Amino acid sequence: MRTLISTAFISLDGVVEAPGGEPGYRNSGWTFKDIEFLPEAFDIKGREQKDATAMLMGRSSYEAFSPVWPDMEDFADYKVMPKYVVSTTLTEDGLVTNWGEIAILRSLDEVAALKETEGGPIIVHGSATLNQGLSDAGLIDRYHLLVFPLLLGAGKRLFSTTDKDTQKLKLVEHEVYANGLQKNVFDVVR
Repeated sequence: MRTLISTAFISLDGVVEAPGGEPGYRNSGWTFKDIEFLPEAFDIKGREQKDATAMLMGRSSYEAFSPVWPDMEDFADYKVMPKYVVSTTLTEDGLVTNWGEIAILRSLDEVAALKETEGGPIIVHGSATLNQGLSDAGLIDRYHLLVFPLLLGAGKRLFSTTDKDTQKLKLVEHEVYANGLQKNVFDVVR
């Protein structure tokens, strides 16, 4: 079974919306405002690209990333790996042609089937709504969280408010940086 890893920039109060400057959110670009950039705090992002063998995202994140990431040197490793977009509305003609192999999955059942295939880790970027569904369905195996010392208030959250049984996590890696960022890597305990 393949490992499904959710990776996120997240505020201390759980917001993951528009960390890089995506339009439409009042705090858009919050990862770059008033926080000193320390390269070592982002080392995990390079490691994710080297270790992942596929990328999974929801339609909204795909539509935000696909016009930009294919041509960014920072994301070169993602260009060549297979990408899967979970959407009930996206069609084949809505896919970009300069970002390698891209397939559309129509349900969480199809994500579960993908996890059963041969191969290495699958990384999930952005995709707040998808992350909530994956978590609620018990499909996420690991979380890579860069927690920013910010309280953003309103905004899309990484975790749903679904009333469900407790899900235990095991901290397997952590570090705190001089700028207040925290790296927390959790495995989901089954």
